[in-house]
Amino acid sequence: MDISHVFGHRLHSVFFTLSPPPPPPPLPFSSRPITNSQSTSTNSVSTTTTTRTLRTQPQDSPKSKEYISVSHKSRQSALLDIQQSSDIQLALQRSGDMLQVQDFNIVMRQLGKQNRFKDLSQVFEWMQQHGELNFASYSSYIKLMGKNLHPNKALEIYNGIEDRLIKVNPSVCNSVLGCLNRNGKIEKSFELFRHMKHDGLVPDVVTYSTLLSGCAKVQDGYTKATELVQELKHKGLQMDSVIYGTIISVCASCNQCKEAERYFNQMKIEGHVPNVFHYSSLLNAYSVDGNYEKAEEIFKEMKSAGLVPNKVVLTTLLKVYVRGGLFEKARVLLNELEALGYAEEEMPYCLLMDALSKAGKIDEAKLVFTEMKTRNVKTDGYAYSIMISAFCRYGLLDDAKQLASEFEAKYEKYDVVTLNTMLCAYCRTREMENVMNLMKKMDKLAINPDRNTFHILIKYFVKEKLYMLAFKTLQDMHNRGQQPDEEICSNLMFHLGKTGAHSEAYTVYNMLRYSKKPMCKDLHEKVLYILIAGRLYKDAYVVFKDNARLISRPALKRFSSSFMSFGNINLINDVMKAIHNSGYKIGQGLFSMAITRYIAQPEKKDLLLQLLEWMSGQGYVVDPSTRNLILKNSDMFGRQQTAEILSKQHMMSRTLKIKETSKR
Repeated sequence: MDISHVFGHRLHSVFFTLSPPPPPPPLPFSSRPITNSQSTSTNSVSTTTTTRTLRTQPQDSPKSKEYISVSHKSRQSALLDIQQSSDIQLALQRSGDMLQVQDFNIVMRQLGKQNRFKDLSQVFEWMQQHGELNFASYSSYIKLMGKNLHPNKALEIYNGIEDRLIKVNPSVCNSVLGCLNRNGKIEKSFELFRHMKHDGLVPDVVTYSTLLSGCAKVQDGYTKATELVQELKHKGLQMDSVIYGTIISVCASCNQCKEAERYFNQMKIEGHVPNVFHYSSLLNAYSVDGNYEKAEEIFKEMKSAGLVPNKVVLTTLLKVYVRGGLFEKARVLLNELEALGYAEEEMPYCLLMDALSKAGKIDEAKLVFTEMKTRNVKTDGYAYSIMISAFCRYGLLDDAKQLASEFEAKYEKYDVVTLNTMLCAYCRTREMENVMNLMKKMDKLAINPDRNTFHILIKYFVKEKLYMLAFKTLQDMHNRGQQPDEEICSNLMFHLGKTGAHSEAYTVYNMLRYSKKPMCKDLHEKVLYILIAGRLYKDAYVVFKDNARLISRPALKRFSSSFMSFGNINLINDVMKAIHNSGYKIGQGLFSMAITRYIAQPEKKDLLLQLLEWMSGQGYVVDPSTRNLILKNSDMFGRQQTAEILSKQHMMSRTLKIKETSKR
């Protein structure tokens, strides 16, 4: 939930004054006072960046008052011209030169109020081109644009600020950090915050509040939030009710119920009066484990404090009841929400339906769903998703398919969650035509499939024995930067290998191998067998060399004998060394296979000599039959070289026999 709706915008107040009469007042920002340090920074920035000033006559001139009045009227006229123009560019060319930087800031705020974001951007670009900018220009533009400003554009604007004082102004920094948070770039926000501090930013309470609001959206959010609170206190800043509200919300989102309670109580001890947002956040913390007793206690405390429970509070209490299994109380509360007009959207119904279906009360869930449809409650498809999933879970596949078809016929609005649920229903009922139509619909509506979409499709295609289609789907998933599930990949790899798609199976293996997550050790041996069966010996050698310690003896023997018989002859010596380095003692039979292949290709005699030399160095000797084969082909090496080779082998053989005798 966006806490700005409860507490108001956490922005610095910026006031500009002109000679009488004053211009229209700026948009209201935060009521929080600007500290002395901020005020000093602000004044210095304004002095350095505002270059255009009114020309004035000497004070004793009788025309001075008249000139200032006329100048002000001209500026007011120019300001209205730009604000009311349907063509901002033309208006700026006409009237832009008459305005000062504070006038442009007023124009931007007015355009922001009217949601004229394209015009707002054109005004800001004109200000950039003409050097009409101060700290308020940057912060106002980024805040007013909201989600209409891409985070990369916000960073580009910030990085382009040349004035160091403006760049470390808290208001400017807070607006950029807020833009990143709004767009889900939480990690980037924290990284930029560190750079800002290094450059000279002195964070204020708003800075920490902005960063804390993003902590609820990341996995390690509670840890990050705790570090921020500690840093805030270390700098001598005081936690206010907004900071407390945000940290309680973060604790609730990160399942830290006791910590949420602690902050709530600490806030009251320090004299801050809890408001509706504080109570709803604490209720949300109790909903994690369905602690309805404490939830009811805090709910009573809230009402006794004179606060009226709003839609959010009552819906959160409903969530506590369903998580705690109190379905009757949840049903009564849902009726109360309906009576108050707070159940015009599907969320309260979804909470109850989901809990009932997961508790095995599928018929009761159906009744709630039917009631919701009867009341014509607005739905974004989540209610349908819950019921379709429930039907699939309990094997009611015909009901699931019928409900999916009903949603398709009635509604044009989809999101990836709803489409995944419908896709699952069609896949479970083996409705190939509906599956393909739904995929086309996703493309048409430009809805990007998520990880769950791909997993549903891959499982379905494997079930239908469409292994190559499953493989192409997995490739698409991988190309989009999404991490596939290891179990799904292992299953697909097995089926691809069985059907002769050995190269594709190896591609699946590499997707897992180069992913960030560690893979199951058994998969190395599994793909090794697949590659041997497909006679992809070079790839098999790479797998063996990188994972030799994880390969079993039977698999090693299978690989080594297959490679000596059919593998690339130029890699035989490398394979021998890899087998030896794995701790496995190579048998004479393997050497015999290798030497036989070398002798069959006389042009490879240098590789054979290297192998024999290496064997002697590692204590390996050839068997009598291989020795006779070398003698028989002495012309290949020359008689003298052959004699030297066999002499070394003979000496090595005698040394080994002496060692064996001494051991006995």
